[in-house]
Amino acid sequence: VQLQASGGGLVRPGGSLKLSCAASGSMWLMGWYRQAPGKQRELVASITSSTNTAYADSVKGRFTISRDNPKYTVYLQMNSLKPEDTAVYFCNARRFPSATPNWGQGTQVTVSS
Repeated sequence: VQLQASGGGLVRPGGSLKLSCAASGSMWLMGWYRQAPGKQRELVASITSSTNTAYADSVKGRFTISRDNPKYTVYLQMNSLKPEDTAVYFCNARRFPSATPNWGQGTQVTVSS
């Protein structure tokens, strides 16, 4: 399984970014984690193949996860970005519920004025 993430960058507080992650095949669960310097990696959002979603409390109402199943791609629309959203964002996916999770390369998101 290969996961190719893209879309990170530098944005001012209040701005928006959209992350994309393309998988090499069909996945049951796709999601995004993030890791800020000195902190543990944390779940940001996830979405199943039947589009059930879950979000970290810190991003609810600001971030939206979606997926395009025919393209094996998951997106993370990030609005109203805050400096505390600054982190390396990692794509994560599982082929089925008991499968070992797969990780993509990280993409840096920096929110700064």
